[in-house]
Amino acid sequence: MKLFHRPTIVISQCLGFAACRYNGVTIPDPFVEQLKPYVTYLPVCAEVEIGLGVPRDPIRIVLINNEPRLLQPATGADVTEKMRAFAATYLTALTEVDGFILKGRSPSCGIKDVKVYRGVEKGTASTNKGRGFFAQAVLERFGHLPVEEEGRLTNFTIREHFLTRLFTLADFRAVKATGSMGELVRFHSDNKLLLMAYSESQLRLMGPLVANREKKPPAEVIAAYETHLWKALAHPARRTAGINVLMHALGYFSDKLTSAEKAYFLDALEKYRAEKVPLSVPVSLLGVWIARFKEPYLSRQTFFAPYPEELVTISDSGKGRDLG
Repeated sequence: MKLFHRPTIVISQCLGFAACRYNGVTIPDPFVEQLKPYVTYLPVCAEVEIGLGVPRDPIRIVLINNEPRLLQPATGADVTEKMRAFAATYLTALTEVDGFILKGRSPSCGIKDVKVYRGVEKGTASTNKGRGFFAQAVLERFGHLPVEEEGRLTNFTIREHFLTRLFTLADFRAVKATGSMGELVRFHSDNKLLLMAYSESQLRLMGPLVANREKKPPAEVIAAYETHLWKALAHPARRTAGINVLMHALGYFSDKLTSAEKAYFLDALEKYRAEKVPLSVPVSLLGVWIARFKEPYLSRQTFFAPYPEELVTISDSGKGRDLG
């Protein structure tokens, strides 16, 4: 069984860690709770950190001369620069981080769909939506990492992509810490099918780096590889790419399966293509054959288990539903 390195996640403190919301409450989140045994959380409340109390008068993003500012309408305070200064200091001090889970629609932490107002008066909400000030700083500095809002993680596809990136990047951080070309070769080999599913173009660029025929220093190779890894995992794997990987894996058993077994697998693959079953169905079939035939290469492939099995769930918000 694969042992996963423990990712480090910066998380909005109000998501079950402290009653620090503007109204003095906390918002427990089932997914955040489910993740707790497998990650290290770094809770933070940007609004408390800049000196706003609990409870407090709400802040909002207001356009002043077409420039977004962070204001507290009840007091007239402008906390824009305080928030920017805190975000810069806090994020610069982070030495190990693999992802972020932020409070959605918050003027400090929301990564999208945050209300932007044309004035401090009630009823002046703009039709335009923006990002929270802390979230904007996170994305500018750590946009290559998985950054999500807790609400979006109720969507199956978004959640699966988040978890895959999170645990893959945590594993790579461990490789980087060793500075070992041998560990890089192992990582690349174990993740080859996953990278094939996510981005064949990046995979083709990563192979020569790992081969290192020019005998470059390991630190230089690992740094270059990391940049390609970020790009490869930036977007969810396409369904067609996943099917190609599954067909590639099937080839390892082409002379060992009966015609009926192959037909059953291909039927499951067509159902996946037609969005009638999730990816886990054909993957589970391959998993049985990997165990049955003791296939060493496929048994190490993270494509079949990119994150802990205990986190696998097909529950979905129904928004943008895609059990891919």
